[in-house]
Amino acid sequence: MSAVLEIDDLRAGYGDHEILRGVRLRVEAGEIVAIIGPNGAGKSTLLRTVAGLLVPRAGEVRFQGRPIGGAAPDAIIGMGLCYVPQEANVFASLSVEENLVIGGFTAPAHRAERARAVTELFPVLGARRRQRAGSLSGGERQMLAIGMALMVEPALILLDEPSAGLAPALQRTIFDRIRDINARGVGIVLVEQNARESLRLCHRGYVLVMGQARAEGPGPALLDDPEIRRLYLGG
Repeated sequence: MSAVLEIDDLRAGYGDHEILRGVRLRVEAGEIVAIIGPNGAGKSTLLRTVAGLLVPRAGEVRFQGRPIGGAAPDAIIGMGLCYVPQEANVFASLSVEENLVIGGFTAPAHRAERARAVTELFPVLGARRRQRAGSLSGGERQMLAIGMALMVEPALILLDEPSAGLAPALQRTIFDRIRDINARGVGIVLVEQNARESLRLCHRGYVLVMGQARAEGPGPALLDDPEIRRLYLGG
């Protein structure tokens, strides 16, 4: 397999506070890669830096072989890499349909066809296409946010805590849809509060601790590692 995302010795942070301290990470084409670790380890900061919302202080980020460290977020989206944040991820005052149109702004051709594909994946969005996004349930808003990312037919999606705050049944729906999206050939980097489920779902996982990747391996191997279970999975 060829790498869709390569991160080498990445350093980034906010103000005087350096959070990422030499992260190295690789995502092969079509993989689901989970990133787990304690609060404050830098997981969300890593996604924001890759997405262009933070400028790296050092190191390299390459997407499909092209350096993207410091590139503008809209340019990165146009290359086929989309970021779905945990919060503020839809336009609450606009309809579901309008949100999907905005999601496809970098690739206007065949937008209606892509919107149909999104509503086939998430039928509730088709049923509520004229409803204001702000009136959707938490799970429906998360589906819409992921649907907006799919509107540009990305090669890779960065998902930050997609199941946060959702009831167990809705969490299961979100995880099932992540599998479906990946089965269509879309790579996924997953930061998720439910570390056990993310390791069950992924092809490979990384353990991020104090801004560095301290362990890496297939999801089942990390799940079975006694030390990782004790430190990061609650025993």
